[in-house]
Amino acid sequence: MCLAHTGAERKRGGDMSVDESDSWRLSRAVSTSVTALTLGGLDKLPAHSRRCVFWEMDPAVAEDSRGFSDPVFEKEAWLSTVLLEWGSCGQVANVNGNVAGCALYSPPSAVPRATLFPTSPVSPDAVLLTTLQAEFPYQEAEVAHQLMQAVVADLVRRGVRALESFGIRSDPPSQALSERFGSMTLMERIISPIKGSGANAPGSKTECSPETCMIEADFLEEVGFKVVAPHHRFPRLRLELDSDHYWKEDVERALDQLLAAAAMTPPARAGVR
Repeated sequence: MCLAHTGAERKRGGDMSVDESDSWRLSRAVSTSVTALTLGGLDKLPAHSRRCVFWEMDPAVAEDSRGFSDPVFEKEAWLSTVLLEWGSCGQVANVNGNVAGCALYSPPSAVPRATLFPTSPVSPDAVLLTTLQAEFPYQEAEVAHQLMQAVVADLVRRGVRALESFGIRSDPPSQALSERFGSMTLMERIISPIKGSGANAPGSKTECSPETCMIEADFLEEVGFKVVAPHHRFPRLRLELDSDHYWKEDVERALDQLLAAAAMTPPARAGVR
């Protein structure tokens, strides 16, 4: 599930939610690993992320080719190109051997849809985070935060100064009609999903659209992003990458994990070696 709706699903309390007791048990029972995406591991991506080309294809091109294009092939071709020309562009989370989520990022010049937002363009010194997806039932198991840590660690090692992302607000404040009408053409291009393509039936929960393929702005703010280009629907947010700060954060998290593991270890009985 895309993080654009993780919070909303919890609030609704529907079938996709996990109650607090289940979340507590899950967070302690799982063993999570996050690894960099490789050319040989493209099939390890979550199902939706493998076929979603919301970011990777120009909407006009997608519209013209929707009757015969293969989204999985297009996504793999895009990922392969970025991996070969730029380097690591994704992180994949696994929990007890199961795919639990992924994060994808790249230079904004490699992302056709990145130029279409009212808050475009991305800053020239930033990498663009396009996807941060946690699969059910792992939305409550810190998978998203661990993916973010892996992305930041990778980019800090590579000397990247900042990470930016176009967030989405599910319940934007009301706006003047003039603003809505004035941006109608632009909005139509932004929200133009890869509808009707071979992989996505119109109206299905898996079709590519802003709601299914963008990251919730509230989540981005929760993990430290700041709004640098405000918008009622599609704000652009930025995270400054400070190597000293994240080194300290990693050490603190590692210590917390060690203390938690020690607390879960039953004490040895007296006289037993």
